Amino acid sequence: MTGRGVISGASVAHDRASIDEIEAAAVESHRAGVAKLVELPCVTEAYVLQTCNRVEAYAVTEDAPDGRAALDAFFSSVADDARRELDHEESLRHLMRVAAGLESLVVGEDQIIGQVGDAFEAAHEVDGIGPVLEQAVTKAIRVGERARTETPINEGSVSVASAAVSLADEEGALGDAALVVGAGDMGQLAAKSLAEHVDTLYVANRSRDRAETLASLVDAETVVVGLDDLDETLDRASVVVTATGSGGHVFDADAFADAGETFVVDIARPRDVPPAVASHGSVTVRDIDALESVTDENRRERAAAAAQVEEMIDVEFEHLLEQYKRKRADDVISAMYESAERVKARELDTALDRGDFDDDQREVVEAMADSIVNQLLSAPTKSLRDAAAEDDWSTINTALQLFDPEFGPEDVPVSALVAGDVSPEDVPEDVRDRVPSGVFEESDD
Repeated sequence: MTGRGVISGASVAHDRASIDEIEAAAVESHRAGVAKLVELPCVTEAYVLQTCNRVEAYAVTEDAPDGRAALDAFFSSVADDARRELDHEESLRHLMRVAAGLESLVVGEDQIIGQVGDAFEAAHEVDGIGPVLEQAVTKAIRVGERARTETPINEGSVSVASAAVSLADEEGALGDAALVVGAGDMGQLAAKSLAEHVDTLYVANRSRDRAETLASLVDAETVVVGLDDLDETLDRASVVVTATGSGGHVFDADAFADAGETFVVDIARPRDVPPAVASHGSVTVRDIDALESVTDENRRERAAAAAQVEEMIDVEFEHLLEQYKRKRADDVISAMYESAERVKARELDTALDRGDFDDDQREVVEAMADSIVNQLLSAPTKSLRDAAAEDDWSTINTALQLFDPEFGPEDVPVSALVAGDVSPEDVPEDVRDRVPSGVFEESDD
């Protein structure tokens, strides 16, 4: 892959999509999502990020319309108004905001930066990451790390799980006992938060070993139960927080029929608890969509820290754009010099073969050829760097057409036409049309 291409992004997240729409957008895994995108001929790089409250995809293509078409197909099951479309620069900034926790349901949460990194590794595993996304996601992760070390954006270890417990407290549901279903990262956070409010905490997980490990980390009386033994536990717990990684419902609709007054917060995606559970009059079910009151307060509390992070992102965003511009110019300059070197080497071989030169003479002739090439290309090199700095992509693309060794159909480089390596009669008409006027004049006469 070269360093060329533009990023197109799309986000289906809590800010405009419901939990149902986010579930509809989800793919089997990060790897599966990336593999699906890079299978498309127009996509050279891809990155997919999905969490409990977002599914996002990024595709690198030669032209932005191709990227948009690829993402339209990827999110075909999601309504347009639930999806946010991002162009190249918007994608770069958005990735930084996501990693820094500014786009999270709970501003400043720490879990997202690990999820960004995990998705990055998964994309690497299926060859989805090339120079463009390598630079973009790496920069986003670094900004996320800086945000957490240089500002108080994550002060207090906030998370969706702690917001779920705050919601239960806000609605007066916390009693003597609570149940956490799921022993992953989110389950651990929920358990630790609940342990501060209840006398007894029940922990259930498909793997009992993981549940016991979680129980050992919690500062409260903790009882480990199996998923098949939840009925009796539901009778005892006033609050249930579910956060499994299951592909479907963990409870059936009748599981809470005899549970009595129970407040359930389902922060899993896909959901662990079917909506029909709420039909039992004694059971209140809340999902991620219901955390708004808690998260609004969180945003107000972190407004000053968020402003600091925004300033940091503004600076890093400009740095990243400059890096892309320099890289794009360097790619073209490299192609230009490669093309010139091929012509120089060919002409040197021809000239030196015609005479009887000793080593000193050959060295003088070769040095002269090098000097001619460098002097001739000095001005174009400066012009290309200036063009990149000024976003003059027309000049950059024209230079690519002239000097890129791989430009043009059927592997016919335009540089070969300019150098005379290929007969004009052997070149397709559409390629001839791309060559500047005057190149074929002598041969056509």
